[in-house]
Amino acid sequence: MKTAAFFIAALSLCGLAQAEPATYTIEPTHTFVTYEILHFGTSTNRGRFDKKEGTVQIDKAAKTGKVEISFDIASVNTGVPGMNKHLQGDDFFSSDKFPTAKFVGDKFSFNGDKVSEVQGQLTLKDKTAPVTLKATHFNCFQHPMLKREVCGGDFEAVIDRTQWGIDYGLAYGFPKNVKLVIQVEAVKQ
Repeated sequence: MKTAAFFIAALSLCGLAQAEPATYTIEPTHTFVTYEILHFGTSTNRGRFDKKEGTVQIDKAAKTGKVEISFDIASVNTGVPGMNKHLQGDDFFSSDKFPTAKFVGDKFSFNGDKVSEVQGQLTLKDKTAPVTLKATHFNCFQHPMLKREVCGGDFEAVIDRTQWGIDYGLAYGFPKNVKLVIQVEAVKQ
């Protein structure tokens, strides 16, 4: 009898260790896709995309995951209407022709139980290239008002914008490297 009880308890523990992947929905009021680029080597121009959506799957036991986040190119916001219009045009994002950009990451790295890096593909202007987002912060917590788990963090990457055909300003001395900063929070479904 003791052997049967031990066997049942061991099977129960194995089931806990092999947890199913959890799905989370991006919470848009706590998620921001921003970029930074030097302006003639003096100051940093910043902008963000105000409309975004996506999902995250995390299997903490298996240390795997997948993220899909898309953002509306026409929602680019620098705080300067004229600059927003220029960025939406053909010199930069061509938002009329390519209204959406998307990051799909399917290789997660963990440091303990925290996501430390996500490798994936960024599609922008109908071109796809690899991007690795490194976590500067990551945490999951039980949200006191939503009564559900929320996971999120801050992720960064430096990309070469010319990979996506965005080369405006190179002749003037603007750098080709752009820093992406993605702040994301997602609610467990």
